[in-house]
This record gives sequence, structure tokens and C-alpha cells, in this order.
Amino acid sequence: MTYPILDKLPERLAAFRATHVGLLSCSAMLCFAGCQTYKPEALSGPIHAEEFASRQASSDSVRKFADRLEETTTASKSFNVKDGLSISEGQTVALVFNPDLRLARLRAGVAGATAEYAGLWDDPELSFDVLNITQNVPDPWVIGSALAFTIPVSGRLKVEKQRAQAAKHAELDRVAEAEWEVLRDVVEEWLAWSAQCYRLRQSELIGRQLSSIVSSTSRRAEAGELPRTEAALFSLEKASRRAEAERFRGELEESEQRLRSLIGLSPSADLNLLATLMAGPAPSDKAEPTEINPILVRLRSEYEIAEKTLHREIKKQYPDLTFGPQGQKDEGQSRIGFIGAIPIPILNSNKGGIAEAKAEREVARAAYETEYERLVGRIAVARARLRGLEARRSILDRDLVPLVDRQVADAGRLLDLGEGGSLVLLESLVRSHEAKLELIEIQLNTARTSNELRYLIGPGNQK
Repeated sequence: MTYPILDKLPERLAAFRATHVGLLSCSAMLCFAGCQTYKPEALSGPIHAEEFASRQASSDSVRKFADRLEETTTASKSFNVKDGLSISEGQTVALVFNPDLRLARLRAGVAGATAEYAGLWDDPELSFDVLNITQNVPDPWVIGSALAFTIPVSGRLKVEKQRAQAAKHAELDRVAEAEWEVLRDVVEEWLAWSAQCYRLRQSELIGRQLSSIVSSTSRRAEAGELPRTEAALFSLEKASRRAEAERFRGELEESEQRLRSLIGLSPSADLNLLATLMAGPAPSDKAEPTEINPILVRLRSEYEIAEKTLHREIKKQYPDLTFGPQGQKDEGQSRIGFIGAIPIPILNSNKGGIAEAKAEREVARAAYETEYERLVGRIAVARARLRGLEARRSILDRDLVPLVDRQVADAGRLLDLGEGGSLVLLESLVRSHEAKLELIEIQLNTARTSNELRYLIGPGNQK
């Protein structure tokens, strides 16, 4: 048995090649010319652990970054950690090593890569078909092929490029906002650590004072000059303050490790932190959040994305043209021509996409406006808190602390003269210790509030 179709298949394929091989070859070359190859990269935990453990505040990367900061600011800030790491130097280290900032910058790189290739034409589409006429005809093969290009006559791709650029700028603004938050958080954690240092010093000071008094009262109790019950009170207070000092010491170590993690250094990195409860002066009462506030800048960028998204969705309702060359061989006759197609926007017209984009734009507008309102409210609350703290600190500095210090001195002299007053001295020491701890707390909260005000108002508008 013979099969005419199979017998003539070689010459039909030859005819197909003669007619369409050029189009297919050109399409294949275009298809593979822009392809990239895959190259795997292994994730090595031990290598990163070694790099993390070797980080230092004095590393070259930090110094170079500090030099760039000095070139772009009018303030003179010499970066030198040999005498210890100050709060401003700690902020510089955090800008280099903070883990959250690293992720934010890498995410901005993703948006940058998207923006670089946004708005490109769609890849052309190659199509071909091979049909056989089942009836007995001299040339039963019908062979066709086409290469279709989508021509963006709607202008959608241009708007897509603009939207991708807006998304890139929004990610960069998120990085700037994250940096501003990290600067605030470093000051916040540094102040908390510093306050623990001062609390521990104060607790150790009263412990030493009580140790010297315990020796004196014990001798007086042995000599019958002082009731043993009164002498025992000093020993009890000494033990209590020793336990307090150990609590402060443990909290100090926890706070230091949180600070190390925040600035991006390992727990074992060589680091000499300088304690301070001064975070700079508070902004004036006239300072308000402006357009350069990092939070508002980021929200404005997100509104711009919403605008470009709406513009893109509106452009989508106008169709793009599909056009390209076409070849066909039918019953031995070759034909060459063109194909074209254009959607008719009378049923869908991207109504859903446009409505959604309009709603998202209103959300973005409200996000900006309500955040401004929140900032103004939080600033007012912080300023009210600051006024209250300053009033309390004035009373402590001017009245309470001098009075209890004078009371401690007077009671100590009475005890040395053998005129009693041991309970008065103990009470005076405790009141003095508590007053100074309260003063540390007020200084901490004042510095924290000033730091929060600077964050809420934003850079460049602090006066």
C-alpha cells in the first residue's frame, strides 16, 4: 500500500522551507539574541557570619561615608572613634551597617531595575500553520506563517515608563525615610543606654556611702551608742541598693546589645560608647513639618504613582495595533502580505481599571493629608510634654536636689558628733538617691521628646 501524502512529504517540506525559512530563521535569531543565561549563586551563612563579626566602627567603609557626609553638610563633624564612639558617630555607623537600611536600599534597586526596562515594546509573535487538503488535489498542502508586532499607538508604554520612574523615586524616598527613622532610633536607644549608665553610677554611689556608714553604725551599736535595730536598717538598705545596682547592670548590658544591633555591629565588636543625655536642642515652637519631611515626601511620591497609574489605565482604553508580515503557500501558489488587528473599545474600555485607579488616587491623597494632620497633632503633644518636663526639672534642680543634699550633709555631721540622727541620715540618703534618679529620668524624657520633635518636623526646618 502506498500513501501519496507521505510520498510527496519531502518535496512539500522543501517547498515550505523555500517559502518560509527566511521568516522562521529571522524570528529564531531575534528570539535568542536577547536571552540571558542562568548563573546560580550559593548562599553562605559562615562567610557572612565571619564578615559580620569582623565589622568595626572604625572600618574604611564607615570612614569614607563619614567623609562624604562632611562634604555635603555645613556642620563640622570630625569622625574619630579613637576616643570613644559619640552619639553622632554612632548615627554615621548605623547609616552604613544598619540591617533594615540595607534591605531598603536593595528594594530600591529592584524598583530601579524595573524602571530601567519599563515601557519596552511587547515581543513579536511568530505563528505558522500547516494544513492538508483531504480531497485528491495536485498540491494538497496549505502552509502559512506570520510575524506580528504590537505597535503601541495608544501611548501606554510612555506612561508605563513614567509610572516606573515614579515608583523608583518612591522607593528612594522610602530609603530616605528609613534613614531618618534609624537616626531617630539610634538617638532613642543611645539615650536609654546612657540613662542606664547614670542610674548604675548613682546606685553604686549610694552603695559606697552606705558601706562607710554601715561600718560606723556597726561600731556604735557594738559600743551601745546606737540601737542595733537602727544599725541594721543601714545594712538592709545597702543590700537593697546592691540588688538595685545589679538590676541596672543587667539592663545596661541589654540596652548596649540592642544599640549594637541597631547600628549593625556584632555583640563582640570592639566598641567604646560615650554616654550622654544631651541630644541637641529642641526645635523652636515655630517649626512645623514641611514638604521636605521624609514621611510627607514619601507619601507625595506614592500619590504620584497613583496619578501615573490612573493615566496608564486611561491610556489602556485606547487599543494598540497588531501588524506584521505574512506568507502563505496554497495549492502551489505563494502569497505574501500583511496581517493587522486592532481591538474596538466599545464594551470593556478598561472601565474597571480606571475606576480602581481613581479610587486608589483618592486613598493616596487622603494618606498624605491625614499624615500631615497626625504630624501636627503629635508635634503639639510633644511640645506640651516638653514644657511639663522642663518645669519639673527646674524644680528639681533649683529646690529639691540642693535641699536633700544639704539634709544629707547635716545629718551626717550630727551622726559624727554622736548626737543621733541615724534614721534621719538614712532617710535623707534615700530621698537624695530617689531625687537624682528622678532627675535622670526627666533628663532622659526631655532628650527623647526633643529627638521625637526633630523627627516629626523633619530635616532642614528645626529653627
